[in-house]
Amino acid sequence: MKPVSELLKKHDGTLWHVRPSDTVYEALETLARYEAGALMVIDAGRLVGVFSERDYTRKIALQGRSSRDTRVEEIMTRNIVTVGSKTRTRECMALMSEKRIRHLPVVDGTTVLGMISIRDILDDIIAEHETTIAQLESYIQS
Repeated sequence: MKPVSELLKKHDGTLWHVRPSDTVYEALETLARYEAGALMVIDAGRLVGVFSERDYTRKIALQGRSSRDTRVEEIMTRNIVTVGSKTRTRECMALMSEKRIRHLPVVDGTTVLGMISIRDILDDIIAEHETTIAQLESYIQS
């Protein structure tokens, strides 16, 4: 399995994020614009949280709160699980399974590099398996 830095190359350096002071409604608009399930919450260049669809459903919708009146910082996930750019995708998969999360910010030191999702990892695993199958078929036909 490859390091997550390889997966981030497919994101073209895009850091989809919101600020803690943004409203939840603004964050939902950003999620919809990028067709994402989660966004990093960045304040002054520092990762301070993650805002996800799960945060919205559990902390706004189910509690009858207003997404237009609530700030992201009030409901974001603060205890963030992160990985470094050299972390292997297999380790990420195990971590995501263990912590029951679907998104992992990638951080080297204090530098935020991006975020990977379970979909990124599954796409990589599928591509790797397809390559292996093609190589095996080629070997068998030789």
